[in-house]
Amino acid sequence: MSICNLRGWLVVVCSLTWAAAAPPNIVWIIADDMSPDTAAYGMREVKTPHLDRLAAEGRRYTRAYATAPVCSSSRSALILGTSQIITGLHAHDVENPQPLPEPYRHLPALLREAGWWVTNAAAPGTQRNGRLITKGKTHYNFAHDPAQMFDGDDWKKRKPGQPFFAQFQITEPHRPFPIPETYDPAALAQLTLPANYPDHPLLRRDWYAYQRSVEMVDHRVGVILAQLEAAGVLENTLVFFFADHGRPMPWGKQWLTVEGLHVPLLVRGPGLTPGSVESRLVSLIDLAPTALARVDLPVPRWMDGRALLGPLFPERAQIFAARDRCGDAYDRIRVVITPEHMLTQNFFPELSRLNWSGYKEASYPGMPLLRVLHTAGKLDALQDLWCQPTRADFELYDLRRDPAGLQNLAHTPAQAATVADLRRALQEWIRFTGDRGALPDPPTEPTRPEMLKSKRGDYQRTWQARLKIAEPTDDQRLAWWEYAYGLRPSPINP
Repeated sequence: MSICNLRGWLVVVCSLTWAAAAPPNIVWIIADDMSPDTAAYGMREVKTPHLDRLAAEGRRYTRAYATAPVCSSSRSALILGTSQIITGLHAHDVENPQPLPEPYRHLPALLREAGWWVTNAAAPGTQRNGRLITKGKTHYNFAHDPAQMFDGDDWKKRKPGQPFFAQFQITEPHRPFPIPETYDPAALAQLTLPANYPDHPLLRRDWYAYQRSVEMVDHRVGVILAQLEAAGVLENTLVFFFADHGRPMPWGKQWLTVEGLHVPLLVRGPGLTPGSVESRLVSLIDLAPTALARVDLPVPRWMDGRALLGPLFPERAQIFAARDRCGDAYDRIRVVITPEHMLTQNFFPELSRLNWSGYKEASYPGMPLLRVLHTAGKLDALQDLWCQPTRADFELYDLRRDPAGLQNLAHTPAQAATVADLRRALQEWIRFTGDRGALPDPPTEPTRPEMLKSKRGDYQRTWQARLKIAEPTDDQRLAWWEYAYGLRPSPINP
């Protein structure tokens, strides 16, 4: 038998084996704003036994990336299985969402029409600011009614024997992090900040709070697994754990960096080898076609994601991601990622990486800190990149030698051929997708002046409540954050 015929025979046998079994239930557990910061991914400063269990009993993907580094754009893409720049859902926090254009359909509708019980819920016991959260997050950039999109919030209410697709939304580690009342001195001292962040007491405490928030994610995952186990359905359920994009730190969320795009992806369930590791490229838009293909439903041709759990892995030479307007932060950036490299194109290199974002300026202690340290000359060259008035038009990172993507090699002569090849790949993707990000916001959205005024008002109200000052200086904001994290007795600089 030839190699080609043998391969075809194996595909048929594997397909029949998968199809013969009863379709599994599917559970998506989605964390907000989290990088692969668990023990199974090598983060030894956190305790994540339940996530480590998923990795030990299933498959850990080491190269999974979001298609956008911000919530609504990423979630709009992954629930449709296609990039947000194709569907026009690329701007974050659309003010007046419009119905999905033809032919696009979201995954819950496709599964419900096939007889599945489809739910969306907040993770059991989720609280924010002392209040119980009862509604599962959607945050899509298209018009939707959760009451029509889902059958409810409880997968246990399905008919006997009815397969279910349940989403559990975990609010952590989205900001604001719960600020610890006390800190473990040893853990605080052992905490290792990435090289692109200054080693400052405020950042250490902020990072510590982030890690404790990741541990709360783990706790919520444990409650969900226990619920499935108690009902006797865990062994016939594919459980996916992932985050919508990377961690909410200055170099992470909203940016096409490794920190902004690289996410955890753990899958446990029938057909998966315990303790297996997949190091090939994966995009979150692969999750919707994976769900459909795994339960023998047709994958629409317009989905540009690939099914991950079939007999053959969809090997790719490259995947892509995009960042566009994030609230009041106007920008356009595109990135291509290969197994070896990451090339970023900044369409507005005249903008600083500190391009104003009312959300981040109100929520991230690192923002005023970076500027204050920059002014004082206390940042090294790498850390100070974030404070420069402009950016490079192209950035190239060698992910084999620099997995965090911190050393830009785009203008190194030895990398000229690589840059040229990846620029062509990026331009071809932009052309092929009809990248909607090059277009202005639709007329249904507020004008740019209206958007800037509205978001500035939100920012001013936040700081008015904190400091009785609507437009505080960086020094004043930094002092407030240091007070909030227990580093000074007063929220105002003396």
